Amino acid sequence: MKRSDVVADAAITLLAERGMRGLTHRAVDEAAGLPPGSTSNLARTRAALLELTLARLTELEVRALAGAYGAESYEPAELAARMADALHIQLKDRRRTLARYELALEATRRPELRTIYDQAGRRFRDPAVAMLAALGSPEPVRHARGLVAFGEGLMFDAIAGAGAVPDRDELETDLRELLTGMLGRTPGPHP
Repeated sequence: MKRSDVVADAAITLLAERGMRGLTHRAVDEAAGLPPGSTSNLARTRAALLELTLARLTELEVRALAGAYGAESYEPAELAARMADALHIQLKDRRRTLARYELALEATRRPELRTIYDQAGRRFRDPAVAMLAALGSPEPVRHARGLVAFGEGLMFDAIAGAGAVPDRDELETDLRELLTGMLGRTPGPHP
């Protein structure tokens, strides 16, 4: 594993466990089991450390969600199932999702991080627009925004809020109902 990945993975864990205040170069060195100064040699500034961490987090999420987002064609019967799989994966990896929330909040205060965060977000939003357009959505951009907002709200409620963590079948049912409203028809057979 590359040293940058080791550093970023330790930073992701620290963000999830301690929040933004707990993310220091020294803490990353300790969490990663690296000699003092290793993180500083790789990412000299806090901004550089945040950018490295966000890039790694995006890479991990792209890899984890490849099955949900990676198809070249979109079948209506599969969309709710694929989106449920994606949400279920995100809910199971609480560490990664909490770190993303920390970075999202920090990006509201750091324009340079906001730009990178927004670029990373497009890697997930653009496929949602394409999926909905392929399924005949009359407003795929607006519907994709609603679909992403549904998923983000559900994850926040389950991980950082007071809600329960839904199981995979509940997620699929919820998504099927949401997509029915957006598309004006049921996207595939009901379970």
